Amino acid sequence: MAKAAVIGSGIGGIAAAIRLAVKGYDVTVFEANDTFGGKMQEFWLGNYRFDAGPSLFTLPHLVDELFTLAGRTPSDYFTYTRLDPVTHYFWPDGSQVKAYADATAFAQEVEQQLDVPKQDVQQVLAKSSRLYNGTADTFLHKSLHKAGTYLSTDVLKALSCLSDLGLTTTMHEANSALFSDTRFVQLLDRFATYNGSDPYQAPGTLNLIPHLEHNIGAFYPEGGIYAIAASLVKLAEELGVQFRYNEKVEQITTAGNKITGVRTIKETYQADVVVSNMDVVPTYRRLLPNQSAPEKTLQQPRSSSALIYYWGIKKEFPELHLHNIFFSQDYKNEFEHIFQHKTISPDPTVYVNITSKLSAEDAPAGCENWFVMVNVPHNEGQDWEKLKAETRQAVLNKLSKMLHTDIASLIEQEQVLDPLLIEQRTSSYAGALYGSSSNNRMAAFLRHPNFSSKLKGLYFCGGSVHPGGGIPLCLLSAKIVGELVPLSTKISHS
Repeated sequence: MAKAAVIGSGIGGIAAAIRLAVKGYDVTVFEANDTFGGKMQEFWLGNYRFDAGPSLFTLPHLVDELFTLAGRTPSDYFTYTRLDPVTHYFWPDGSQVKAYADATAFAQEVEQQLDVPKQDVQQVLAKSSRLYNGTADTFLHKSLHKAGTYLSTDVLKALSCLSDLGLTTTMHEANSALFSDTRFVQLLDRFATYNGSDPYQAPGTLNLIPHLEHNIGAFYPEGGIYAIAASLVKLAEELGVQFRYNEKVEQITTAGNKITGVRTIKETYQADVVVSNMDVVPTYRRLLPNQSAPEKTLQQPRSSSALIYYWGIKKEFPELHLHNIFFSQDYKNEFEHIFQHKTISPDPTVYVNITSKLSAEDAPAGCENWFVMVNVPHNEGQDWEKLKAETRQAVLNKLSKMLHTDIASLIEQEQVLDPLLIEQRTSSYAGALYGSSSNNRMAAFLRHPNFSSKLKGLYFCGGSVHPGGGIPLCLLSAKIVGELVPLSTKISHS
């Protein structure tokens, strides 16, 4: 049986391991930490449970597909519910919008609260749907670096959408051309942050993203986001995948133009296929020091990072939902701080995720577990202790004002995650959450491929390579790897 080594047990690595096991490989996953999940961890502060990283779940069929592929019934392992509303938006002027799951209800809400004609809202969501459905099969589900992708009939569908994809304009310009209400433009621009980008620089192509939430929907897994990773590890282990924790990979071994396995802190393992779920920059810099690296790709500008304050709040807020956004007054200024000045605006947009709204056991009775996140620059040597303290105060001021409550007095548990810790714990280069940013029109085509053109048997998955970061795209990167890797029986041992 051919052997496969997967480096890293983030969601992409776990999914790749499952796909290779189904293809007949003897799969071992090597993880430097003491448990699986990468950014998708969970932890407790006293009696409060928190998902440490990703908090939004879209395209759940990509998870279901892994169970089906293995001949299992997905609901035996993993269940989820569709959110309604998806997100509750708050603006400094006091206006609010609940993003209902039904597109018509959402359009009606925007018309009532922001005075934006509902037919205009429905029109932009219909366009987002048409463009996503026309392009996803080509640009997200397949390698952009294989000739066969461009010989498929899906390409014709994608080509018919090109003129409407917004490649020559920014997200903000495209949205401002359609809507005069600055609040609704801000709501649409927000989707640039889904891959750590700046709506004032990123191409209008990113306006496909609202389709995921507003047309397909957002979901909540029973047990929280961590349940996704936990259920997939259970499946992987049933398929014979071995997980080696606390076993950091130090080198990908090679002979000529072919990989031969991995060397860890404990020993050397032979492998016919190696899949790196590690950020592509440290993969080359640390694990392939003697190979020429694709410098142009590795030196692309990094995505944003995050400051996350995990707060145990000794009060319930019935006006809040699972996902809540408290917008800044000046969005352009906020992104200039992040991407140009490499610092944090004194008035940041604040995202508050509260899983105890749907999983009551995540907080004591009468309390809530707040995951409070602000988008920040990746690490370039900033004084993070100073920034964390200043931003904490800015966040408390904003939330206290907008919720008419002194939030600081309600915090009984607290922990903070910053870009330095993100890099330390997950090997995400410079603490960037999504690898490279999408702040230029060709960014999608400049991400690292899912395979090595120089080393036979080497593949890549996860948020730093094609098609990008976030749970759905990491799962799709694993799907692409699964389709590129030959069947175990076709591996030559010459």
